[in-house]
Amino acid sequence: MHKLRPAAVLLALLIGLAEGLGAGAMAADGPEYRWRNVAIGGGGFVTGLVFHPSEPGLMYARTDIGGAYRWLPEEHRWRPLMDWMGYDDHGRFGVESLALDPSDPSRVYLAVGTYLHERGQDGAILRSSDRGATFERTALPFKLGGNEQGRGNGERLAVDPNDGRVLLFGTRARGLWRSDDAGASWKEVSGFPAVAKSRSAWAMGSRELRPVGIAFVVFDPDSGARGSASRTIYAGVSTNDTSLYHSHDGGASWHAVPGQPAGLRPSHMVRDARGRWLLSYGDEPGPNNMADGAVWRFDPADGGWEEITPAPQSSSTSGQGFGWGAVAVDANDADVIVASTFRRHQPHDDIYRSIDGGRTWKEMLPGSSFDRSNAPWTEDAKPHWMADIEIDPHDSDRVWFVTGYGVWASRNARAFDRGESLQWRFEQDGFEETVPLALASPPQGAHLVSGIGDIDGFVHDSLDVSQQRFAGVRFSNTESLAFAGQVPQVMVRTGYFHNHPDGAVRGAWSNDGGRTWTAFANEPPDGDGAGHITLAADGKRAIWKPRNGERHWLTADMGGRWQAVQGLPKDAVVEADKVDEGIYYGFDAASGTLYVSGNGGVSFQQVQAAVGEVGDGHRAEIRPHPQRAAEAWIAAAWRGLLHLSPGRLARVPGVDNAMSVGLGRPAKDGDPPVLFVFGEVGGVRGLYRSDDSGRRWRRIDHDAQRFGGIVRHVTGDPRLHGRVYFGTEGRGIWYGDPQ
Repeated sequence: MHKLRPAAVLLALLIGLAEGLGAGAMAADGPEYRWRNVAIGGGGFVTGLVFHPSEPGLMYARTDIGGAYRWLPEEHRWRPLMDWMGYDDHGRFGVESLALDPSDPSRVYLAVGTYLHERGQDGAILRSSDRGATFERTALPFKLGGNEQGRGNGERLAVDPNDGRVLLFGTRARGLWRSDDAGASWKEVSGFPAVAKSRSAWAMGSRELRPVGIAFVVFDPDSGARGSASRTIYAGVSTNDTSLYHSHDGGASWHAVPGQPAGLRPSHMVRDARGRWLLSYGDEPGPNNMADGAVWRFDPADGGWEEITPAPQSSSTSGQGFGWGAVAVDANDADVIVASTFRRHQPHDDIYRSIDGGRTWKEMLPGSSFDRSNAPWTEDAKPHWMADIEIDPHDSDRVWFVTGYGVWASRNARAFDRGESLQWRFEQDGFEETVPLALASPPQGAHLVSGIGDIDGFVHDSLDVSQQRFAGVRFSNTESLAFAGQVPQVMVRTGYFHNHPDGAVRGAWSNDGGRTWTAFANEPPDGDGAGHITLAADGKRAIWKPRNGERHWLTADMGGRWQAVQGLPKDAVVEADKVDEGIYYGFDAASGTLYVSGNGGVSFQQVQAAVGEVGDGHRAEIRPHPQRAAEAWIAAAWRGLLHLSPGRLARVPGVDNAMSVGLGRPAKDGDPPVLFVFGEVGGVRGLYRSDDSGRRWRRIDHDAQRFGGIVRHVTGDPRLHGRVYFGTEGRGIWYGDPQ
């Protein structure tokens, strides 16, 4: 069944370690790179939209893991604002809140910080006076939750419309904070009610209760004058207890708003042209859970509350409850209101619109036309997680709403009121918020094939035009992807389903370069699918290590039968040689041990243990030589970049930390592949290139372009000299070409 390697070749591979040449690699000058996103279009949860009240077209968007963007109305596309942030800020690419200064269109503020867990980084306030072209930073002594429960609530950060020096920020666990110097320094507002720090303002996350705290802060613009700070402020706490508080002395003291509804958590609060306030509620903060909710209007003139919920629970839910994600009102007409359902599974989530102040409502999405031309993969994606909705204050035809995969905007809302069909466009040009999980650049066919979190994956026939997703087997996530070195049109991939259908197999194969996929006959007998897979050079044998599995498993018939691989620790990463179908490599990142198989993956033998003395268990990568058998490079974190060739395993000089490695086409046939490494060279973290096997390195990213922190799955192009691809955590796939 398996081809055995000639003894001489296998023995050469087992000769042992030869130390590298030291760390004296020289820096080299080289051409500048031009960097562009591979076009997918959207792909992630846009958690909020903020319009400037006085300047038409000035709008910003925030995301849970992909930074912030500014809308360019003349170009009908988005400009990313946080790509300058590097690896040291990789825990701050989730944007908890975004605020604009109503009195100064050039000022924008971001509250950044992604996670509350022990590995999360402390948050920061980023402040800009040039519309996000540059930022200054103020560190915060606590963590934020841009990708936690309640991330679609808001806005938690607010600028006083009468005095731009005054900002308030509602935190998740540390109460209300205030700045009196345009965000440069902050201190806690001691008089804010303790409920904001209580357990009642927590919610269940994916595994445990997490704080949600203050969901929004809003200033009443009529309570001050230009240059004189507003006196009336509202803040909503995400609790089922008393939740809405107001201050009439500029934030010094706070009291519960009388008569407010109880039993639901507020998520958004907006002011209409008559000075009344509209609030959306849910029993949970979202986005993971919400099974009840309401929309209310509060009139501070008489203290009255009026429920204007568009659709009752019993009308269309078939026993499944839902909440209300957000509410918005036309800045010029208080009778025009829109509100979004949240987690309404039956019949589906929808937008409701009223033109009579909430007395009657009409669903907006049924019968609408949706322009998906700039992202055809969204054809089978339904709007969901509509946590924010806005009416453009300068163009009433434009209603914008967010989803778990991007932003939609209407073109003719007022014509809809007259009975015409509503037109929507997926406004995602320039907005890339995906998490690539696997990349491959084969020597034939499309130059790039990708596996993407939450979307599945693509064959990128064009890098600059969004494509359709894989055909055939469809996963929620494609976690691993491999092609056969000698028959690259043969590919395999593994993934998982968010809701795993009974009997569905989480592995698939393709014989047309990834365009169409067929499920494996069966999964390996342990683990829970997904995990890592590799494919022999001739495309006939695959080794699959399922997630949480105890063994690596070998199949010669695309999952018809599986046999356990011998001689490998369970956490070793395995890759197939690209030339010789009998050779596989295995590397255990925890111990730094290299293993090699010469018998088609049936069994592995240890080559050399403990390459280097420092290790952190980082996910290792193995990149076999595309044209030579028994040769490969290994990105081994703090053990550096390792080069395996017959009779030699050496640490490539100069690379202190190799987090990802890719191989690209050399300038001349027969020369060594171009090496691309994301890691540290000479103590500086960045993306590096070497054209001479690592004797000299040059950094090809720069301080103004760091791609949002994390770079992984670095992959050179085997056909285009100098071309490199890589994935990020929230800013999609990038490709670079030397200019």
